[in-house]
Amino acid sequence: LSGLDPAQPYFQGTPIEVRLDKSDADFVDIIHTDSAPTIPNLGFGMTPAIGHIDFYPNGGKQMPGCGKNPISQIVDLDGIWEGTRDFVACNHLRSYKYYSDSILYPDGFLGYPCASYDLFQSGTCFPCPEKGCPNMGHYADKFKGKIESNFLKLYLNTGEAKDFPLWRYKVTVTLSGKSKVKGYVNVALYGSNGNTRQYQITQGTLKPDNTYTAYIDVEVNVGKVTKVKFLWNNNWINPTFPKLGASTITVESGQN
Repeated sequence: LSGLDPAQPYFQGTPIEVRLDKSDADFVDIIHTDSAPTIPNLGFGMTPAIGHIDFYPNGGKQMPGCGKNPISQIVDLDGIWEGTRDFVACNHLRSYKYYSDSILYPDGFLGYPCASYDLFQSGTCFPCPEKGCPNMGHYADKFKGKIESNFLKLYLNTGEAKDFPLWRYKVTVTLSGKSKVKGYVNVALYGSNGNTRQYQITQGTLKPDNTYTAYIDVEVNVGKVTKVKFLWNNNWINPTFPKLGASTITVESGQN
């Protein structure tokens, strides 16, 4: 059974006979997309973990792309009816949109087991454990025989619009150069399955020999990394024309 943001009002905190529960089937997976409290946040979805595995994309409360202004959302590409409906219950309805996207991406929507979304964001729960990470949505049941804990909470990030899956990488850059400068460092990944856009690794004071790490959620599974593009910018024209390079760049895939 796949629970697509099971309802909170009248169901949360009730006995298991009343609501969806992992005792209802051999394998119950849940996608939580609107789990903020109904009062005062108007969250329609349930907060507690109730399945064998529970996914909390983007933390489970506020979905990217749902904060758009009402007019742009109502006159969305899907037309006025779907746009109006999405404006009223955008977070709640993301659950079925993620699910339908997951059918097309068997390797997408990896959920990382973690104690909280903040810890996931900080990179504490990266990479996937030895048994791997389950895929949120249609292919979640591939993980059925690998569950050890009573309730498994899983976190991941998604895109703002279709196509929703993102793939997580850890990028570590060690700088080389003669003097420190202020600015930012961007990296783009190139691989056997495709290339990403540029992602910011760090900004502020850039010191040669210092190492900077970032966790990036990118729009394509690049496969085998073939090339990394490194760019830095010091934000304004510097008459000394400082030079900065990367002595090493390490890319780690969350999957393996």
